[in-house]
Amino acid sequence: FADMVALKGKSDIGDQINKKIVRPLEEANRLRIKADFNDDALLGSGKEKVDKLTNLIGIFESPDLDFSRHRADGDDILGDAYEYLMRHFATESGKSKGQFYTPAEVSRVMAQVLGIASAKTSPDTTVYDPTCGSGSLLLKVAEAAPTPVSVYGQEKEEVTSGLARMNMILHHNPGAVIEQGNTLADPKFLEGDQLKTFDYVVANPPFSDKRWSTGLGGDKYERFKGFGTPPDKQGDYAYLLHIVRSLKPTGRGACILPHGVLFRGNAEAEIRKSLVRRGLIQAIIGLPANLFYGTGIPACILVIDKAGATARKGIFMIDAAQGFMKDGPKNRLRERDLHRIVDTFTRLDGSDPRYARMVGLDEIEKNDFNLNLPRYIDSSTPEDAQDIDAHLNGGIPEADVLAPDTLGHTLGRYWAVCPQLKDALFQPRRPGYLALTVPPAGVKAAIHQHPEFVAFTQTMAAHFAAWRAEVTPYLKDLETDFHPKALIAEVAEGLLDHYEHPPKGWHLIDLYAVYQHLMDYWAQTLQDDAYLISEDGWKAEPTRVLETKKNKDGTAGKTVDKGWACDLVPKALLVQHHFAAQQ
Repeated sequence: FADMVALKGKSDIGDQINKKIVRPLEEANRLRIKADFNDDALLGSGKEKVDKLTNLIGIFESPDLDFSRHRADGDDILGDAYEYLMRHFATESGKSKGQFYTPAEVSRVMAQVLGIASAKTSPDTTVYDPTCGSGSLLLKVAEAAPTPVSVYGQEKEEVTSGLARMNMILHHNPGAVIEQGNTLADPKFLEGDQLKTFDYVVANPPFSDKRWSTGLGGDKYERFKGFGTPPDKQGDYAYLLHIVRSLKPTGRGACILPHGVLFRGNAEAEIRKSLVRRGLIQAIIGLPANLFYGTGIPACILVIDKAGATARKGIFMIDAAQGFMKDGPKNRLRERDLHRIVDTFTRLDGSDPRYARMVGLDEIEKNDFNLNLPRYIDSSTPEDAQDIDAHLNGGIPEADVLAPDTLGHTLGRYWAVCPQLKDALFQPRRPGYLALTVPPAGVKAAIHQHPEFVAFTQTMAAHFAAWRAEVTPYLKDLETDFHPKALIAEVAEGLLDHYEHPPKGWHLIDLYAVYQHLMDYWAQTLQDDAYLISEDGWKAEPTRVLETKKNKDGTAGKTVDKGWACDLVPKALLVQHHFAAQQ
């Protein structure tokens, strides 16, 4: 950049940028940047071009764009900014450009289910993505490893592979090997005449690629041997079998695929049967619809585990399709959804059969190797039973309040905590039917004022206060140079542990909802404070807000003092604490 600044105002600035900066960057990074700073059609000629390029360089000289002072190196601010821009570019670009980017939350789930975070890794540990796009998924897996690992990726599109290389550099992985080319027809990572194998493989390939066999000319790398050739118009299993073949005998893989791979027939049914019988599929995780940028259809994560294949007796299935939040035109996994998926998978927790269960291979075989999740997990919301007598003659059916198999199953959780509350709300109306003791509009107030419910809320408040009393001194003793991301991970895990075994009535509390409250507060408020303290310590530095007005001719005019501002202790906070009455 200093070389670029030195060219400001020179008559041959465009030509010199091309020769001294763009071309050497292309050669050093094996890129085709395709940028021409000497193009008269785009930039004009003569003085016009010189002024445009000089002003452009001046914009990037702004002190606001100087990140050299930030000390939160472990939190990768520049890489996060790039990731943010990539996500928004994917959102705004629609189907044609969005498929190169895997949502960060999905990438984090895949990194966790691979188990790389708890593995003994080294620079010899290899991570590979055969359809790496801009590299976001590959990076999340590499970041989850406890030590630096060797990263490999291949991307079909030339421009996107350039984005992936840039992404690797900005996220402190300059040694990552990113190759450009068609993975199925022309795989770049070979050992002799065979495919190179890796410890971990992840992928988000194009869904149901109808052109997957273009240029293939036979399966000389024996990816389909023993499984069968995928159909011409559905390339999903072609990518999955490439992953299976690219894994070491102890390797683990995770691949995002459309739900069709779980139940489609013919050639795909035979491939699926072979994968199941060989024990290669460890788990299937169903995801919400409309998560991905290239399509709105729901997808799933297939977890491949070669090491445990011979001893495998079943496939662990998770239906996480109901856990998400709306985010503009797309859906997104919340922190609570992500954590629940990973916890359930890690513990093989089948305590909620409407969310997850281990399905034996014998049960799968009885279903003709159909892996469609609704066959094994009923996650649909049961409809309320309709009582015609109640509709015609009034009253609330006792079954709705008391019976364990209908709506009462939900209410029963509350009666266990507040046994006298039921009698305070309901009274007999006629045999088999109840009536409310308070008007419908007063039900909420009656519950909130009932002594048992008041005692329950006080107990829960005390439980939270105990955690807050424990964590507050720790937060107040923070020194500079801590890593905010590591801080929130530690604090949030401590909160989850605290709510694993709360006092009586714990079953009314969703611990992942409590966790989400903390993560929302972190995103909205606490995160900014943490970064400020990490960089500058406990220092509230007020600054004057000076605004320079422009004259009609564009020159700088009068400077107006607009008062003061402070990042760590903002004006609104001071007003709230010390001048509430005046406010």
